[in-house]
Amino acid sequence: MTRLTEGQRRCAALTRQQGTTYYWGAMLLPPRQRRDVFTVYALCRLADDIVDEPDRVDLAVPQEGTPAERLAAFRAMFFGALARGHSPDPVMATIVESIRRRGTDPECFERFFEAMALDLVRDTWATWPELRDGYMEGSAAVIGEMMLPVLEPLTPQAFGPARALGHAFQLTNFLRDIGEDLDRGRVYVPQEDLARHGADPHLRRVTPEWQAMMREQIVRNRALYAEARTGLDMLPPASRRCVGTALVMYSRILDKIEAADYDVFSGRLRVPRREKLAIAARAVTVGLPGRANRPRIGTVQRS
Repeated sequence: MTRLTEGQRRCAALTRQQGTTYYWGAMLLPPRQRRDVFTVYALCRLADDIVDEPDRVDLAVPQEGTPAERLAAFRAMFFGALARGHSPDPVMATIVESIRRRGTDPECFERFFEAMALDLVRDTWATWPELRDGYMEGSAAVIGEMMLPVLEPLTPQAFGPARALGHAFQLTNFLRDIGEDLDRGRVYVPQEDLARHGADPHLRRVTPEWQAMMREQIVRNRALYAEARTGLDMLPPASRRCVGTALVMYSRILDKIEAADYDVFSGRLRVPRREKLAIAARAVTVGLPGRANRPRIGTVQRS
């Protein structure tokens, strides 16, 4: 087995284990694109795990030091390998080969690592614009930019919707994972929104105030999905199926949150595997879900 073959295998396994929505969406792509989705996901997941799951061990990341030291070492390892065009580690070698072949702008990764470092020093965000522009720019929007060369868009106008999808995915994660993030000492819901509704996540209780605040967040999230959906027709058929399927899968999490009466404290709300498989199968056999199944769009002022 060659180094790149081993790296591709490990990136695919990592994506299947920890990023099932990305994995099943990517399975709708030709193998050459699928492998590149897995490498982008693997890089981001490995960095994120250093910050959020420091006890999770992977041979592809530095093992010694504090999370901040390990993240800095991983960043240096990545940019060194990117500059050289190779790495002795199979996972990093595969990541670098994919990025260089696709011509992804290295500046994307600068913003990404800066956002990961922020997680180690910031635990709250005052407003939605501050969260979006100060953190999610590098942790969410930039993921859309990284994926875009892999998806081979038909027009440069796909750039904006790709960034919106990155924002939409991460905001869904924030809403679903409020309880888990509290355990890490972090609150990603803007403090301004919490205060306006008199909602307090630290109570870990569903109150009328909590419900009103969550409804507002979900309206904002669905507006981002709607913006992202405008980019689907800017992608070739296989990429359109991949992204559209992932969009539908992820947006269904919002339905689960609503069905649970906005209780995001009792356990992680998930879209069952059988439902994900049904969505992917529908994309292959009859195309993307129709208008009736698109994420509902609300109105919210976004500045």
